[in-house]
Amino acid sequence: MISILIPTYNYNVFALVENLFKQCESAAIKYEILVLDDASPDKKSLEENSKINLLKHCSFQILNENIGRSKIRNLLAEKANFDWLLFLDADTFPSSSKFIKKYLIAFSEDTSAIFGGVDYPKNNSESFSLRHKYGCERESLSIAKRLKNPYRSFITMGFAIRKAVFQKIKFNEKLAGYGYEDSVFGYELQKNNIPLLHIDNPVVHLNMETNEVFIKKSQLALQNLLNFYESGVINDEMVRILKIYLKLKNWNLLFAIRGLFSVFNKPMLKNLNSPKPYLFLFDLYRLGYLSSLKIKDA
Repeated sequence: MISILIPTYNYNVFALVENLFKQCESAAIKYEILVLDDASPDKKSLEENSKINLLKHCSFQILNENIGRSKIRNLLAEKANFDWLLFLDADTFPSSSKFIKKYLIAFSEDTSAIFGGVDYPKNNSESFSLRHKYGCERESLSIAKRLKNPYRSFITMGFAIRKAVFQKIKFNEKLAGYGYEDSVFGYELQKNNIPLLHIDNPVVHLNMETNEVFIKKSQLALQNLLNFYESGVINDEMVRILKIYLKLKNWNLLFAIRGLFSVFNKPMLKNLNSPKPYLFLFDLYRLGYLSSLKIKDA
């Protein structure tokens, strides 16, 4: 019936697996929960995750070498024994005790891929203010908002897909680095005319990055974005900031954006590292940073 696939690295996923195990047992279905560790050096998380093997129909294995975000997900899919694959990130958690049942209800002959959405905890620390606000306002979207751009609002943090469908597209193993893998996979779904069903069944994203780390990862993601666009694995319709960047480039205005960025990037960073960051400034900061990059830098 369903293979639940969880890649992990230096993260304790036992509580997540135990919750999913109980939900699957309650639903009385055929299932398996497969967890692959991408050669984590953290012995404490490995020790905790080893308890997964004590649970029925659950498996935890450790890879001998780190293979990356795309390869490990494709490897999990190869190991899967059932027709439906449910991919979950290690730092997510079901939003309700009916999480698995809601996916089971959505499975049908006419369904190929399903996205249930993403949610965020209500409380957060000031040091996580930017990541939390970005997640709540840009990622935690209602079905009505997601349906306006169904493929652009897709996030790989938690989604289900038929194994036969996944085998046609898979995660692109040629792509390295961090960022915009969601957009690339969503673009593949769209290019291949694979229907994407949106339902109200979010995972909760638990692991917040500090403001400093999130800004740095956003910079790395923008470098990735340029590479992805140049290699043709994504188009400007999938990513709003890329669309704006290309328009400015066509209008020969990138030099002006770079100039403004050089003058105002420090004041913007001050706000982005504050307890009350403005996402509009974050957009301007990212656009300025993107405008300052060259393809060879990416």
